[in-house]
Amino acid sequence: MLNDHTIELILPNAIGYERIAMGCLASFAQSVGFKQERIEDLKTAVAEACINAVQHGNKDSPDARVNVTMEFKDDAFNIAVMDKGDGIPELPNDPIIEKIIDDQEPATGFGLFLIKKLVDQVKFNEMTNQGQVQVEECF
Repeated sequence: MLNDHTIELILPNAIGYERIAMGCLASFAQSVGFKQERIEDLKTAVAEACINAVQHGNKDSPDARVNVTMEFKDDAFNIAVMDKGDGIPELPNDPIIEKIIDDQEPATGFGLFLIKKLVDQVKFNEMTNQGQVQVEECF
């Protein structure tokens, strides 16, 4: 079992590359002993964070990049997804799922809602020397 390792990905700013982060996360999480059910939750969370980084943080700019850092240290698994945006000006309220299903409300904020539900801890709007952290997930 790995005890103290870090993986860094620099992804093109385009939808579809979140799948690379998902695959890397799955392999890494499995190697440190995570169960498949938990890995699936984490894959969804990192995909949503990457998509938000592309669309909202980097505003679909083809020259931007999405940085993903995964770290397993002291029995904790941390993931940071970073973009070059200015952060989320105001975190949206959690959506009302029934209204989205019935097309009574747009799915605005649904990705952030999923991330919050699927991980143990999440931070938004934290600046680093690499850019804006879209989401930092602690498992």
